[in-house]
Amino acid sequence: MKRLIVVTLMAASCMIMRAHAQETLEQNKQYTGAQATKPVYKAIYQLDQAAPDRINKVIRNINNLLKDPRLAGKIQVELIAFSGGTEAFRKNSEYEASIRALANEGVIVAQCLNTLKERNIDKSELYDFLAYVPSGNGELVIRAAEGWVIVKP
Repeated sequence: MKRLIVVTLMAASCMIMRAHAQETLEQNKQYTGAQATKPVYKAIYQLDQAAPDRINKVIRNINNLLKDPRLAGKIQVELIAFSGGTEAFRKNSEYEASIRALANEGVIVAQCLNTLKERNIDKSELYDFLAYVPSGNGELVIRAAEGWVIVKP
């Protein structure tokens, strides 16, 4: 008799757990993402590698962010390049049109001056529409302190 009660309770428990799991999956299926309730969101993208797949990923990620309808009219974006990421900003690179398009969308496109000094790169070798900051890491620290989200794709 006790065994029958235990088996019955276990079966009932399994059925309740399955029902709960199904309800949870259904709730998950209905989720459409967080709501953008703040008036402004700020993100700074860190580009510190010269690998083409990394550069393309950063550009793609920023474009996807700019197209997110929840953030329309609410997003400020900066792209900071330093170290190997500087290669993406060299004149006549394959990225010029994409980087220029980001700047035309209002993205601040900035280059670290420390990298230029360390690598003996003249500004004339880079796009003419870039902004410059004393240090990439300093820019990240300041932006983080201001509440900007740092994204390193």
